[in-house]
Amino acid sequence: MNLYLRYFDQETLVSNVDEAIDFLAGIDEIGMNPVLENDIRDYVASDVFYPKRYKVRPRIYFIIIKTEAATMQDFKEKKAVRPAAEGGTRERGMAPAMVRLNEVKPGWYEGSIDFKRVLLVPGTGKFQYRDTHFVARVKAMSGIDCYNRIVAHLQERVDERSQFPSAKGKNFKFYYLGQAK
Repeated sequence: MNLYLRYFDQETLVSNVDEAIDFLAGIDEIGMNPVLENDIRDYVASDVFYPKRYKVRPRIYFIIIKTEAATMQDFKEKKAVRPAAEGGTRERGMAPAMVRLNEVKPGWYEGSIDFKRVLLVPGTGKFQYRDTHFVARVKAMSGIDCYNRIVAHLQERVDERSQFPSAKGKNFKFYYLGQAK
């Protein structure tokens, strides 16, 4: 795997983290230090494929992108796109999370949801949104059924202006606990 680095009009494609650190150390404005170096090494060693952005000063950043591209030309032409997920789910337009969410598997589920709850502030008499974490174990047919049951339960008990996240997002998680008895 190679690394693409860019700071304004200075860019490079390197084959390892040491070359990346040498490139960044050559730019005085970045101010390479051991903490930044360790963070870059951790990012490169991780399984994360999202681009990483580092702040140099207010509204000024440099970026690092992991890529399979062998040359800068390949990177610019987007020839080294990561392969699709196993099982061809991306080819059908469904991400693996969506497949898991809709998979019918009757039993007990533990679902956790982070939502915006409307609460009255006693001193002022005004309402405000508060981040609220809720966990429940429910008997359901699938992950989406688990989500729907939790949201239906909460809608009966909280202010109607409360906001619930999408089941597809990062604010809802579920775990299959086992067969219903």
